[in-house]
Parts: sequence; structure tokens; C-alpha cells
Amino acid sequence: MLKTGGISLDVRLNNQLVMVALDVQSREEALVLAKALQGSGCWLKVGLELYSYTGPMMIRELKALGFPIFLDLKLHDIPTTVERAIRGFVQSGADMINVHCSGGYDMMARAGNAVREEGSKLKSIPKVIGVTVLTSMSESQFRQEMGVQRNLGEHVVELAVLAEKAGLDGVVASAKEATDIRKSTKAEFLIVTPGIRPAWSEAQDQARVLTPSEALDAGSSYLVIGRPITRSEDPRQALERLWT
Repeated sequence: MLKTGGISLDVRLNNQLVMVALDVQSREEALVLAKALQGSGCWLKVGLELYSYTGPMMIRELKALGFPIFLDLKLHDIPTTVERAIRGFVQSGADMINVHCSGGYDMMARAGNAVREEGSKLKSIPKVIGVTVLTSMSESQFRQEMGVQRNLGEHVVELAVLAEKAGLDGVVASAKEATDIRKSTKAEFLIVTPGIRPAWSEAQDQARVLTPSEALDAGSSYLVIGRPITRSEDPRQALERLWT
């Protein structure tokens, strides 16, 4: 089996589908994790927690280490505010940015247009995707707390279809909804799935979970995985264990 940088080519190709969530509160912690994973082929996800402590410079530092970056801030505001804010995030160098689908068609369309316009100036256009329903939310919570009477899975698919119509590149959704999203959207539409837990890991605060292999079989494009990797004694080894 071919090897690249000490790992098999097959493992490296699988790692390119993994977005490791750097849910830490300091630049130092983030860089320790990034350097442990450098050369593995994975993405890094910068979410609200890390971004609030470090800002856009963190993205530039992680990019300099060779990682593609998913900036996961889940923008949800009036269309004009989202459009203006997202232009700044494109300038940070992020490779993928997200907004909330529940912000509506106009907000998503304007976010997508802004990303393409700003990215074309930089000759690097990030992907922009929409968050459907958080994977921490169960079916019962969705109905009781959100006051929505229809099935959670049906709601997710409808939001995904709306995101595609608005010109977004994909959505964030549970792998449990991925198969139905695949049936309702184009083949190139991206499905980024949090709530991924290897068989050897605990579910923790995720309610709708699948293993990495199950998620890919269901139609997921990228897998967001945090604590099973970042809180292990050896993050690099934990990343590679996903495929064993």
C-alpha cells in the first residue's frame, strides 16, 4: 500500500473528508493540536468558541500550516448584515463558511453571492453552506421546544432544497438525514455532518449520531469530528483509528 508522509494513501484520502473541530479557547491549544495533525490530510474547523478568543488571525496561522479551514460561525441575521460580515470572513482565507438556513432564502442567496464576489477578487472562492437543524437536537426536542409539528427529517430536507435553490454549495446536517437529502439535491451538493462518533467513542452531547463509515455510506461529503480526536492522548493516532 502506498504511503504519504508516514500514512497510507487510503487513510490520507479518507482523512481529507474529516474536519477536526478545534473547540478550544486559546491560540496555543489550537496550534498544539494543529501541529499534531499536520500532514495528515484533514481539514480543521474553527468554530465560535475558538474564533471568539483568537479572531481571524487564527485562520491565517492554521492555513500557513497547510490546512483547509471550515469557519463554522453559523451566521443568522438580517440579509444585509450577513452579506457584509461574510465578505470579511472570505478575506480571512477560510475555505468554507456557513450560515443558518432558517435565515431564509434572501439571506442565503445574498450570502452566497457575496462569497463568490469577494472570493473572485482574491482568486479563491470558499464554499458556503447552510446549517439545517443542529445535531444536538433530538426529534422530541425539535417538536416540543421549536413548536414544529412536522418530522425533523422532512424539515431538514426542505431546508436543504431551499439552500440549493438559494445558490449555496451544501448544508450541515446529521448523517441520518443525508440519504434523503441526496435524493432531493444534485450530486455535487455537499453534506457536512457533525455528530460523528467512532464506535469506540461516547455520544456525549450529540443526539443524532453515526460512525464515520455509516455516515459516508449514507451520503455525507465531509465528517466533523471533535472530542474523539482532540481530547485523546494522541490526536493523530485517534484520527487514523477512525478507519480501522
